[in-house]
Amino acid sequence: MKVNSELQSKMDTPTKAGRSPAEGRPSFNEMVQSQTHQLKQQEIQQLMKNITVQGNKLARFRSFRDLAKFKRMVKQFLQETVNGGLALETSHHFSMDGHNHKLAIVKEVDEKLVELTEEIMNHERKTVDLLGLIGEIRGLLVNLYM
Repeated sequence: MKVNSELQSKMDTPTKAGRSPAEGRPSFNEMVQSQTHQLKQQEIQQLMKNITVQGNKLARFRSFRDLAKFKRMVKQFLQETVNGGLALETSHHFSMDGHNHKLAIVKEVDEKLVELTEEIMNHERKTVDLLGLIGEIRGLLVNLYM
């Protein structure tokens, strides 16, 4: 019985100045959530950089291959932000008319992609207009995850 009483006395003794071992440190779940959020943010930032590079390439060369790649990258970005949980943090914000703000931005990005496709197909447009549309799409994507 001596062993049991020693174990019991050690378990009852508080560690280092009376605090439990878990005090002052984040829980494992909190650390995992924090790391997951940081990795997701880094992935989103990398996608934005790739979209910017592809947008510049599209503005220079105006090829359908570059357009398709740009659209695919934007759609991937939208999937990551909307389905990945980043938009869920602010999805409860509604506009004055009761519509979800994030949904409106996603629809607007989709409309801008259609407009960009039309711009590429019409070779008479100036590069400045094209850059403006690419900038608008990029700005909307930044608004989506900020």
